[in-house]
This record gives sequence, structure tokens and C-alpha cells, in this order.
Amino acid sequence: MGSDMSRGCFQIAAAFLVAVPFSASAQIVPEMVSRTALRVCEDPANMPFSNRAGEGFENKIAELVAADVKLPLRYFWAPSGPGFVRNTLQSDLCDLVIGYAAGAEIVQHTNPYYRSTYVIVTRRDSPLAGVKQLSDPALKGHRVGVFAGTPPVDEFNAKGLVDNAKFYDLIVDHRFESPLAVVISDLENKTIDAAVVWGPLIGLSVKKSDGALVMTPLLKEGGEPDYSFRMTFGIRHNEPDWKHKLEAILRARQADINAILSDYNVPLLDNAGHLIPPSPPASPQKAPTP
Repeated sequence: MGSDMSRGCFQIAAAFLVAVPFSASAQIVPEMVSRTALRVCEDPANMPFSNRAGEGFENKIAELVAADVKLPLRYFWAPSGPGFVRNTLQSDLCDLVIGYAAGAEIVQHTNPYYRSTYVIVTRRDSPLAGVKQLSDPALKGHRVGVFAGTPPVDEFNAKGLVDNAKFYDLIVDHRFESPLAVVISDLENKTIDAAVVWGPLIGLSVKKSDGALVMTPLLKEGGEPDYSFRMTFGIRHNEPDWKHKLEAILRARQADINAILSDYNVPLLDNAGHLIPPSPPASPQKAPTP
């Protein structure tokens, strides 16, 4: 989480827009930011975050922002992974990345708009269904899935879980591969007994399982590691007006954003690291017509 490669843990062209030249008398945002459309950088096949059909929760949040800035929503599509920010945002093909882990220096961050955590997912009838921490001795000897290169892997090494672990690829082109679908299939057919996954990635799949799968957030308790991350909007550096405009929208629409995230079964934490109860269903957002 938090690097250019982590965009998919968390987009090829759908629009080519030219930014309006800078005018000091009418400056709202810095000159590189388009004033004719909300240009969003996204992955075309990375559910539950985004897809071309607009079915992901980042699509829904983008629609909300477009409605507030009163501009048509346009996407620049490129696969997430290495080079994503360089080939999209930094190339002035779009102006906004909807979900980026706070702290990565490759982008300028807005204030965080949600905090989530890694989770343990099991079958409801699994003997591991009650496990809440990776330090639980019940995990020993069981086949547990985890995405290679993610933060929980360090704890797998520390707790002696590596020998029985099954590792899944993190960085793939989601147009052609779906590691998440493999994880869900492996859980259902009992190839693995549990999976440790970024909550926003797997929450919707758990919801769609109609109770067959259960998801337990990994919360920081006692000496346990903190597997939570704060997510922001990512923009180019040195665009303070754009940053302030987006942060004003985030402040005004936080309840609506939480409702969107709750619709997708994203586990949300408050600033103290406690779970936030699910929000009521979100109201549909309508961006201006291009």
C-alpha cells in the first residue's frame, strides 16, 4: 500500500482533454487541472474499485465529486501497477486518483477520507471463523492465503505461517487476470482455510456470498501490528487550489462517501482504530452530462 504499485491493492485512454490555459483573473485551480471536465485516472477492470461500466466504489465517489464540481466526468483508463501515476496523472492525462494510500510521495495527498484495514476471511463453517489476529495459535497447520508483498506477509514470517501459506500475485493486469476471484474460489472449494486480504478489496465478495464467507478485521490490539491504512485522493504536487477544493468536497460529503463504502462492505475505522458501524445506503449521484 502506498506506492505506485499499490494502486491496485488497491486505469488505456478513454478521453484526451486539453487543460484550459491559466488565467490569473479567473484562477480556481492550477493551470494543469482541466476546467471542462473532471478527469479521473482509473483502472478499467479492477473491481470492486473501478471498471469501465462504472460499477466500482471509486466510480461512485468520482460521480459524487463530478456532481459537486459541476463538471462532466471523464476517465483516463490505464492498468494499475508500476508506472500508473507516471503514465496518467504526471503525464497530464487526468487530474485525480480516487484512492491512494497516505504517505506515498509520488502524489500530493488530500486529507484522508477513509481508513480501512486488512481482514481475515473464512468460510462460515470453518474452525478458523473466530480468529481475530495472526498471532492466534489456531492458524498453525492450516492453509492460509495472502497476497505476496503485502504487509501481513511479515507477520506470516514472524509467526511461522509461511510453510502452509498460499501466495497470490498482487501486481497483475486485471483485464486478463483476477487473483481475487482465485482467492474466493480457493476458499469456497477448501483449497485454503482462510485468506488475509485488504478489506476494501474483498468486502463486496464477502457480501455477495450470502453468509457463506465471514470477514474479521485485523484490529490493532495490545502488541498486534497495525494493518490499517488511511486512503486519500491523489493529485499532482504543487496544486494547492485543487487540493483545497477537493478537501472541501470531502468535508461536505463525508457521510455520503461513508455510505458508498458501506454499500461495498468496506470495513471502516475511526481515528482511534475502532470499527465504524455501516452507514445507510447511499443516494445515487448524477454528474453533469459530457
